[in-house]
Amino acid sequence: MKVLLYFEGEDMISKSGIGRAMKHQMLALESAGVEYTTDPWDEDYDILHINTWGVNSEAIVRSARRRGRKVIYHAHSTEEDFRNSFLFSNALAPLVKMRLVSLYSSADAIITPTEYSKGLLEGYGIDLPIHVVSNGIDLSRYVRDEEKIKAYRKYFSLEEGDKVVLGVGLLFQRKGLPDFVEVAKKLPEYKFIWFGDISKMIIPREIAEIVENHPDNVIFPGYVKGPIIEGAYSDADCFFFPSYEETEGIVVLEALAARQRVVVRDIGVFDPWLVNGVSCYKGHDNDEFAELVRGTVERTLPDTREEGYKVASERTLEAVGQKLKAVYESVL
Repeated sequence: MKVLLYFEGEDMISKSGIGRAMKHQMLALESAGVEYTTDPWDEDYDILHINTWGVNSEAIVRSARRRGRKVIYHAHSTEEDFRNSFLFSNALAPLVKMRLVSLYSSADAIITPTEYSKGLLEGYGIDLPIHVVSNGIDLSRYVRDEEKIKAYRKYFSLEEGDKVVLGVGLLFQRKGLPDFVEVAKKLPEYKFIWFGDISKMIIPREIAEIVENHPDNVIFPGYVKGPIIEGAYSDADCFFFPSYEETEGIVVLEALAARQRVVVRDIGVFDPWLVNGVSCYKGHDNDEFAELVRGTVERTLPDTREEGYKVASERTLEAVGQKLKAVYESVL
């Protein structure tokens, strides 16, 4: 059995969750001993596992069908998580939904990261086998490492006693970026750092204005990878992710894997695998977020780190690899 993993526009998606999903799939398949290629010109494969929905993706599906190959579509995207992202995304969202339904329906089976996103796809009327497989997490990257922590603290010139609230994600309204900044205004005694970037050409004006004119206790370092962000995950006092819509939220898995204290918005995608007050804290509005972040940073709320780590440890790349292998075998 050989699989063609296809991600259209690798350079464009490299800074996103889908970009990390690509790396995770490769590592997961290697751990499961599944042969794969990422070369779309390689005709020697049995299953096309496609992850994107651009023009080239559609052509790859047609090519696979002509060759009699099986097709699995990985549904990372929905109409719901397309909204409130790029310029004009809300106006385009109904058209995006039509395209997603058409492309996803062209497969033999669908993989999606959570029961929540599976429910959305079923609500679209897609009548195909839909398998829930987490994007997974490489636990080894998020083991506490004092050298990474030193690099992170030096990068941001942090002093002893500085308390840091961490956020990670593209600069989208959907990710809750305005709420992150509003909560920072309520808690000026803490530093708020949001890792993530996107072209200023495609974000709405109000988001660009937030990034350009923000409180002094908010830092936007852009896209930073490697030891700096991994050190931040381990050393920050709280991971705050007020996203309004996700299909899973890889950055939440990363924070849990780093044994970080996590505060998220109480949205459907985090049910039932994240439990409020057990593996994380869930809030509904900025006043509640401010209280949860303060309680987490000041350690007045019960510690959720070990239970959160257990959630991440159930989603290792080795476990994901075995689940992907099982899906492939069922389709073949």
